[in-house]
Amino acid sequence: MRQRFKPWAKEKLIENPKYVSVEPEKMKGKWHTFFGNDNPIHIEVGTGKGQFINGMGKQNPSINYLGMELYDSIIITALDRILEDEKPNVKLIRADASHLLDYFEPGEIERVYLNFSDPWPKSKHAKRRLTHESFLKRYETVLKKPGEIHFKTDNQGLFEYSLHSMSTYGMFFNQVSLDLHKSDMEDNIMTEYEEKFSEKGYRIYRMEAQFRS
Repeated sequence: MRQRFKPWAKEKLIENPKYVSVEPEKMKGKWHTFFGNDNPIHIEVGTGKGQFINGMGKQNPSINYLGMELYDSIIITALDRILEDEKPNVKLIRADASHLLDYFEPGEIERVYLNFSDPWPKSKHAKRRLTHESFLKRYETVLKKPGEIHFKTDNQGLFEYSLHSMSTYGMFFNQVSLDLHKSDMEDNIMTEYEEKFSEKGYRIYRMEAQFRS
């Protein structure tokens, strides 16, 4: 999706170091100091406009949440949401997930969320999918054992690919839903895309996968 360029966004991000890190490699091994406590840290890779990460922060005040997003024009909306509520347990990283190991020490994170990631449907682009083996290796490294990935999508192809990729990698599944909004899951926090797609009647797929300790 093409995003409207916002030339002022980068400066605003830099002006709010309390809530957003634009140089996350400098925080490697020190993320608890960013939050000022030793609570567990969960990250959302591809946080978009921040609706999910903000909702999770409200729902779970004893957990620290980091929303990772690459594009200034998108993450700025997430920052605005955080500034409005001033939740101390929700912060942002402007960063590329492919460099995850540059930002976190092994075991520094306790859970990864992947919500409505780009499906990259062409086979030649499979390595760009956030559930490709190369990304799973990165998540396994930064996650405290036994680490979990919580995944949601409306794309059946990506869901099936991810199930196969994670299973082949040796992960196991604590929960798999082929129609989330018709399941008995309570306290589901929806993303912007999830609201949009569910209103159109699209099926939402969800799973919780865990690495073997």
